Amino acid sequence: MFFKDIIGQNEVKERLISSAGKGIIPHAQLFCGQEGVGKFPLALAYAQYLNCENPSETDSCGKCPSCVKYNHLAHPDLHFVFPIIKKAAKKKEVCDDYITEWREFIKQSSYFNLSQWLDHIDAENSQGLIYAKESEEIIRKLSLRIYEAKYKVMIIWLPEKMHESCANKLLKIIEEPTDNTIFLLVSDIPDNIITTIQSRCQRVNIHGVKETDITEALESAYNISPEDAANVAHLANGNYLKALETISLNEEHKFFFNLFIQMMRASYARNIKEIKAIGNEIAGVGRENQKGFLKYCQRMIREYFVSNMSQPEMIYLAQDEANFGTRFAPFINERNIIGFMNELALAERHIEQNVNAKMVFFDLCLKITMLIKQ
Repeated sequence: MFFKDIIGQNEVKERLISSAGKGIIPHAQLFCGQEGVGKFPLALAYAQYLNCENPSETDSCGKCPSCVKYNHLAHPDLHFVFPIIKKAAKKKEVCDDYITEWREFIKQSSYFNLSQWLDHIDAENSQGLIYAKESEEIIRKLSLRIYEAKYKVMIIWLPEKMHESCANKLLKIIEEPTDNTIFLLVSDIPDNIITTIQSRCQRVNIHGVKETDITEALESAYNISPEDAANVAHLANGNYLKALETISLNEEHKFFFNLFIQMMRASYARNIKEIKAIGNEIAGVGRENQKGFLKYCQRMIREYFVSNMSQPEMIYLAQDEANFGTRFAPFINERNIIGFMNELALAERHIEQNVNAKMVFFDLCLKITMLIKQ
């Protein structure tokens, strides 16, 4: 992975390269920001740059043995930790059991989210976690001597998904790291990481990708008109992954949008039969998709509330969402916006805690029937 392949984020790239050039390399760094801003590719490009044998002032060389191995994600001193699902029958219990799928997945695109990864490994209704057993693997890998690189690098994607016992063991290793070992934690929700790990990592805050950078990338890679690219970049609101999903008109967006319409219409009509049917449908799509849908609902409620303020530059809606909003937005107002957001967030927490999905969504719809009439 090269810095030049990452969309925008020039300020962060320059800071990472500068610190490496000065030899100021913290042993534990936390790359954090919203989904789709390029945190993971930045961490990977940074790791490659640190171990490059002939780095330039702007990027790794791409030709030395280290860069070649990094390009194949197969460097012996590069280790990955990421959420998985246990499959005892297939003897898949730790990250290394999924390393082939992981490499294939990253090579498809360096911009991805948890839902896409879990779909890739056929997680179905399971939630991705970094299990307690992974701590033994982390300790084993870091106890090995460095094979050939300057630094042994461990990239931990979504450390907030760590089992508590695994997180506590990781804390001890971060507190007393082996020589020339670097931890790069890549997090969507850093506040969900235990505070003792947060406090021992240098935070690298990564903001949304600039609209101009997304526009330029879309024009270059997908051959769409400047006007369309600019519109998609605005809707993406700094999230390059969302920009890719927008231009591909992916099935998940259609599913979430149609389900949102059904849920709001059934709740407004107080159609209990339809509400139960919606709950049953959502219950069958898997926990991660259920959480994804609830995040989507929160975004939609926010956008429809803002659209009532007649500030178009602050609105991030696709055309189909905007069309629905012409009639629905007036129902989201200052009297019910907080209630909507609280109930959706509560439902998301309940799904995270494995509460029965049918009950969660049935209860949510009943509460919406009251909120929507306020």
